[in-house]
Amino acid sequence: MPTLFDLTGRTALITGSSQGIGYALAEGLAAHGATVILNGRSPEKLDAAVKTLADQDYTTHTAPFDVTHAEAIEASVAKIEAEIAPIDILVNNAGMQHRASLEDFPHDKWDDLLKTNLTSVFYVAQAVARFMLTRGHGKIINIASATSELARASVAPYTATKGAVKSLTRGMATDWAKHGLQVNAIGPGYFKTPLNKALMENTEFTAWLESRTPAGRWGDLDELKGAAVFLASDASNFVNGHTLYVDGGLTISL
Repeated sequence: MPTLFDLTGRTALITGSSQGIGYALAEGLAAHGATVILNGRSPEKLDAAVKTLADQDYTTHTAPFDVTHAEAIEASVAKIEAEIAPIDILVNNAGMQHRASLEDFPHDKWDDLLKTNLTSVFYVAQAVARFMLTRGHGKIINIASATSELARASVAPYTATKGAVKSLTRGMATDWAKHGLQVNAIGPGYFKTPLNKALMENTEFTAWLESRTPAGRWGDLDELKGAAVFLASDASNFVNGHTLYVDGGLTISL
């Protein structure tokens, strides 16, 4: 049974993985035997992340491309396939947040959120899936959110993108499952990440979150690793189009 979760010999590309959730998922997959390819726009942050993983004797590479540029994605994916290894696992994690009242939400930030949180998922998955489809197998994990189900004031555009990621995940599975691909999503609740720094420093918000979440606390990044390993491994070979919420019970409780 332990071999169900063994990722030895498999290669995983994780977007937006120089810090936060992306880095934690890269570390989790590497700990189970995968070679991980870290992506981001800052070569300096990527180099630091790779060094930390290499110090743990994990096999790592970097791919510093912009996930919102289709041509750059296609060129980088082709280079990875030709020079590193076939991509067996893709984690679409890159994302951004901007908080503002909806009536005053800047149009340029709306466009940025759509490109980074939603369009990039389509671009990267499409580029990687073209190779996976020819091989007849592959795992794609999109990072959704508790806000794929729930709305909160000041983040309606973010909520819109994450709701769309959930639906796009279902659409990808519907198109590609018959070709041997499993496409699923992870929906994190509120975790201690750089993206949530402002919220973590807000004592009023933290008190509200702790009272609203059945588990009564923020999530720790290590608690996301098991979900990623499950969805990346043979243990999930008949799981498709599913969003696995890792949220301390936030989305199931009033």
